[in-house]
Amino acid sequence: MANDGIRLDKWLWTSRFFKTRSLASDAVNGGKVHLNGQRVKAGRLVKAGDLLSIQKASDFYEVTVIGINKTRRPAKEACLTYEESEASRLKRDQELQIKKLASASRPTPKRKPDKREREQLRQFKKQL
Repeated sequence: MANDGIRLDKWLWTSRFFKTRSLASDAVNGGKVHLNGQRVKAGRLVKAGDLLSIQKASDFYEVTVIGINKTRRPAKEACLTYEESEASRLKRDQELQIKKLASASRPTPKRKPDKREREQLRQFKKQL
């Protein structure tokens, strides 16, 4: 293996985008990760300067690879291996604000329903 490259799934794991390497591999093989605008396999080598598009749950990241860690390091060191584009960061912030506003408009109960209220809810749901 070349010294200047590392497998894509391993880079995603060492850079802490995914909690396990198998989750990273599944995301790559599922088409959630693109390398330089192309869909690739988990074994593709990543080098400094490559552009990655990563979709994780509802979050979308566009990052440029700056460095490579061969092992998983603390989060403060892991974030030094990539640089996120400003457009990607702004878009994620906007989506976060929208989610906060949506959850704020929903009424939240002050307490959990007691036994009697739970039974009433079950009966109501059966009628539907």
